Amino acid sequence: MTAAAHFDSILAEIAAASLSVPLLVVPGGGPFANAVRDADRSLGLGDDAAHWMAILAMDQYAHAITSRLPDSVLVTRRDDVDRAFARQGVPVLAPYAWLRDEDPLPHSWDVTSDSISAWVAGQVGARRLVLVKAAGASGREVVDPCFQPFLPPGIETAIVTADRIDLLRSVLTGR
Repeated sequence: MTAAAHFDSILAEIAAASLSVPLLVVPGGGPFANAVRDADRSLGLGDDAAHWMAILAMDQYAHAITSRLPDSVLVTRRDDVDRAFARQGVPVLAPYAWLRDEDPLPHSWDVTSDSISAWVAGQVGARRLVLVKAAGASGREVVDPCFQPFLPPGIETAIVTADRIDLLRSVLTGR
């Protein structure tokens, strides 16, 4: 199955689950973050520039998701999340503005969307955090080194690979 087919299947599960459970989507950086990694390797961008560019890559992916996810709403700050829920939309976070204001995380490649999602989960009072990883990834070793320190206590976590749509369906709804 192609990456695009996984993408559409994942979005379909998010759309279905959002009918019964409020969901906030915090995208990874995907191919946009990979472009930043490549640029950093070839140009030596430095930690600060690479950090903010990778977060901007998450913003780009958020736009891609909202273009394909029914009833989704692009959000940039905590208050936007509540407004999207009030309108029964699925908030998709473009985190750059919020993170730029708060700047809570180290500026290094040890921070990815994993630890950003953990931080966001704490900020919004989430009970569960579901990380969707590339097909073929396995176990907790696929999270970044800063994930655990930024994961607030008491938040249930699940890591699901993109090719396990059956498992994703189950963990999104908690059933």
